[in-house]
Amino acid sequence: MVGLALGLGACTVPEPVRTAASPPLQVYAAGSLREAFTALAADYEARTGQNVALTFGASGLLRERIEKGEVAQVYASADTDHPARLAARGGWQAPQVFARNSLCALTSANLQVTPATLLATMLRADVRVGSSTPRSDPSGDYTWALFRKADAVQAGAYAALDAKTLKLTGAADSPKPPSGRGTYAWVMDDGQADLFLTYCTNAVAAQKEVPRLRIVQVPPELQVGAAYGMTVRADAPAAARDFARYLLSEAGQAPLRRLGFGQP
Repeated sequence: MVGLALGLGACTVPEPVRTAASPPLQVYAAGSLREAFTALAADYEARTGQNVALTFGASGLLRERIEKGEVAQVYASADTDHPARLAARGGWQAPQVFARNSLCALTSANLQVTPATLLATMLRADVRVGSSTPRSDPSGDYTWALFRKADAVQAGAYAALDAKTLKLTGAADSPKPPSGRGTYAWVMDDGQADLFLTYCTNAVAAQKEVPRLRIVQVPPELQVGAAYGMTVRADAPAAARDFARYLLSEAGQAPLRRLGFGQP
């Protein structure tokens, strides 16, 4: 686990500050956190009076935007590598894990898959496997880590999956879903893939939007855990550290737990 150097102290809910004149707190967060962070930011605003401006996107792309000068004050990534890279450049605190996730397979209704047959299904020539884009989106990095595990189960699996998997989301030039549509529900509903590897929380949201989609658990020998890391800009106002404390508090963790994220 990545160590904490944020100087947050006890993870208690911040006291109300009621500073209406304060500018919005700029929070950049992984796209898979959209629903959870929208809920917890609204609760934080109600508790403290501090407005929060949320920006969502693929974690790697958000990091690049910050490096180019965008003034994020809190950065919540779907991994720990991207926030650690910001910290290594200077001006950001060392990150802390605040939530966990895991990978699931989201499949079309006509594909019969179980955890035991998942690898064999992905390797089938007639099955189109979709993923997010490595380096831009940690979901893609976790997927390729799964492929490396697959090679230990079946020799040659990594090369086959690396060659065939379609990078459909997470890149700067990835097609965007229509307004009001979830990315993964749209990708599958649009027939762009037969099987898509994504976070289990994303898969649940996609199935809620398109009930005929199926969710398949990744077997233990292939599973890759996802650790979500948060960092705060060193010169950010006190509200940024307050928000980070809130995120680690019981109240801040509640929306994450409700949506299926694991504990830090």
